[in-house]
Amino acid sequence: MCTSFTYVNQDFYFGRNLDLDCGFGEEVVITPRHYPFTFHHKETITNHYAMIGMATVIDNTPLYAEAVNEKGLGMAGLQFSQNAVYFPYKEDQDNIASFEIIPWILSQCETVHQAWQLLEHVNILDIAFKKSVPNSPLHWIIANKEQAIVVESVQEGLKVYENPIGVLTNNPPFDFHRLNLTQYLNLTKSYPENRFDKSIDLKPYAVGMGALGLPGDASSVSRFVKTAFLKHNLYSDGTESDNVQQYFRVLQQVAMVKGTVMTDKDTMDHTLYSCCINATKGIYYYATYENAAIQKINMHDQDLNDTKLVQFALNRQPEIF
Repeated sequence: MCTSFTYVNQDFYFGRNLDLDCGFGEEVVITPRHYPFTFHHKETITNHYAMIGMATVIDNTPLYAEAVNEKGLGMAGLQFSQNAVYFPYKEDQDNIASFEIIPWILSQCETVHQAWQLLEHVNILDIAFKKSVPNSPLHWIIANKEQAIVVESVQEGLKVYENPIGVLTNNPPFDFHRLNLTQYLNLTKSYPENRFDKSIDLKPYAVGMGALGLPGDASSVSRFVKTAFLKHNLYSDGTESDNVQQYFRVLQQVAMVKGTVMTDKDTMDHTLYSCCINATKGIYYYATYENAAIQKINMHDQDLNDTKLVQFALNRQPEIF
């Protein structure tokens, strides 16, 4: 399970919680402009936009969970089990595997509009990276400072949705989440007034009652609603430090605590890591389940004209003062 959202305050921020029952060898990975991106059915791309994100590297290939490129375009894959459908090879399409789609888009596109145009010809291919690394059922959010979209490969084919909310979680499909949000249009951050009956003396007995009914459980539908409400109502003074801290505070509100969310295999889903990427400046901030202290990696501190991946092991050592 996962939660992702966009945030704009001076700069553009993009990130997510990644919730699983175990790690996948994740580390922060910078792909420089001349690293050769290979694809099963497309030509190798050796000259492209640099990117930074969380990935597992297998056979010198970065399998990104999320990333942003140097132009400020971000993309994240989130669990979409029961709904994701990948397809056999199609002659008239750009056949891209699910694990290839993030580098395929971010290596070539500067904007969401360009990504949408590229997606018009994409067929998400039903192949695994290797036998020991099976496909993950995913859908994706793609966003920059101006726009966000959701991409879902389902039984009917590839669907692309405009996403003015700037939030994505998991099942059901995005069109359900958007419709479901209308059930909460009366929620407010403001101190509530009596709209029940003016003739009855009814007064709030505590602050925060304007948002009574805001979901708080860990289900994907509830996380979508809560994240949307918090994102669209949070306050930041616009500084980098406050923007990043507020972003992480929203993620903390929908994070999973070990022992509170059990899977059908009786394992514990929990938030492996949370990240906030300043996509405008190429700065990747993250915190892990073990270490809540925010870590910082700037892609522009590296040689982006290189050909080799730059990998950063996560700092999981607790920092308690």
